[in-house]
Amino acid sequence: MKQFPSLILAAVAAMLLVACGKPALIESVESLVANPERLKELRAQCKADHAKVGDEQCNAVAEATRRRFFGSGGPKHTPAAPAEPALAASAPAPKD
Repeated sequence: MKQFPSLILAAVAAMLLVACGKPALIESVESLVANPERLKELRAQCKADHAKVGDEQCNAVAEATRRRFFGSGGPKHTPAAPAEPALAASAPAPKD
């Protein structure tokens, strides 16, 4: 009967080790931007069960989606080159 508490302690320790296992790897934003099929799959998983996939992964999915839609975040537009002034030679010559 003296071994019973030590067995319970060993069982609890084993359960804690299993519960504290390594977390699932999070796919990076860059890898998701490069792989649109995987991004689509993870977007569907986040929509179906956000809690199961996890906040960190779903945030990476949202950022990858934003980058694919909006691009790299560069300038919104390229300003047009200023118009060159008309040359005086192109105007009709005055009549004398």
